[in-house]
Amino acid sequence: MGCECSKFADCCFGSEETKPVASVPEDESVVKSELDVPTFREFTIDQLRTATSGFAVENIVSEHGEKAPNVVYKGKLDNQRRIAVKRFNRSAWPDARQFLDEARAVGQLRNQRLANLLGCCFEGEERLLVAEFMPNETLAKHLFHWENQPMKWSMRLRVALHLAQALEYCTSKGRALYHDLNAYRIVFDDEGNPRLSCFGLMKNSRDGRSYSTNLAFTPPEYLRTGGITPESVIYSFGTLLLDLLSGKHIPPSHALDLIRDRNLQMLTDSCLEGQFSNDEGTELVRLASRCLQYEPRERPNTKSLVAALIPLQKDVEVPSHALMGIPHDAATMNLSSLGEASLRMDMTAIHEILENIGYKDDEGAATELSFQMWTNQMQDTLTSKKKGDFAFRQKDFRAAIECYTQLVAYCLDEDHEEREVFFTESVGMAL
Repeated sequence: MGCECSKFADCCFGSEETKPVASVPEDESVVKSELDVPTFREFTIDQLRTATSGFAVENIVSEHGEKAPNVVYKGKLDNQRRIAVKRFNRSAWPDARQFLDEARAVGQLRNQRLANLLGCCFEGEERLLVAEFMPNETLAKHLFHWENQPMKWSMRLRVALHLAQALEYCTSKGRALYHDLNAYRIVFDDEGNPRLSCFGLMKNSRDGRSYSTNLAFTPPEYLRTGGITPESVIYSFGTLLLDLLSGKHIPPSHALDLIRDRNLQMLTDSCLEGQFSNDEGTELVRLASRCLQYEPRERPNTKSLVAALIPLQKDVEVPSHALMGIPHDAATMNLSSLGEASLRMDMTAIHEILENIGYKDDEGAATELSFQMWTNQMQDTLTSKKKGDFAFRQKDFRAAIECYTQLVAYCLDEDHEEREVFFTESVGMAL
């Protein structure tokens, strides 16, 4: 780990009093820039059907594919502007006027920390939102399901700051409520910069739930009343800070137990070893703890979040695409969905695309692995190897043994259990 746990814990919990966080001037806390974003407009269903190739399944970019109640597609307008189209369930917004009023209000927001809302459509029972398309996946993908490299500490701090700035901007414009804030709501633009999706500024339906995630991650007051407040958004921001710190989606109650027990090594991502100092880790844990306070009034506001995160920034001169390992010229390539997935070497995405366009396993080949089973097994194998290599380079031999043992288990035949014990003992004696 990049800091000593005892010192880290003492800094965080040497005192029970809440440390005040200084605010920053208005012109620093809210990012302002001239954006090349058109004004909000209304689209016809035919325009959006053309842009998405008839709402083709291969253009689905939302988390659960076409099984989701509200599906997000990528598309391209006649002027070649790339867009993301969210198509709501037909019963989501029965009142077209209410939907239009909500969409127009969100469509007035324009900021470089947002994936801005470009327009909407409300023909018949159809309700759709149109936003800027962000081509470089979600925070969940880069944090929990990374393929080539784990997200660097400096990039994680940048994500936290950009998100706080996005929330501060929305708050300053009277849109302080954000529904179901989570790692899937943060997307990355052509330059690899993180942005907050505008879709969460509207509910999924007129009377819909504000949270669709596991209730273990929802604010306490939401469980009591079913409603959210600006302080509820801060609580969700705290869960995202835990995601960034741990590289996992840890329930807040469990994370707070680890913090209280000073078991911070279990909380921090092992891939971050050596990348941050005591002070940086202490401040992020303290900030997350304050956001996760049970009483809403004890949580910081968005301006305080920005003020606390600005001094923590590192490698500010390094572009986000470099920190993320994203090829800078990838945005200029006109690739299909399959081409983009192949460029990322994302076997899971490749499988989903093949499945969506009608790929079927060979009938009658019951004894052979299906393509999905194969990709899942290969993904597990590659993940074990990457983690083992990283642990070995860091001289964490116990972790390396565990990862390499798992790797061998994937590769061996049905006798793998006996060989796994032999391999573990052999490597253990060698080290």
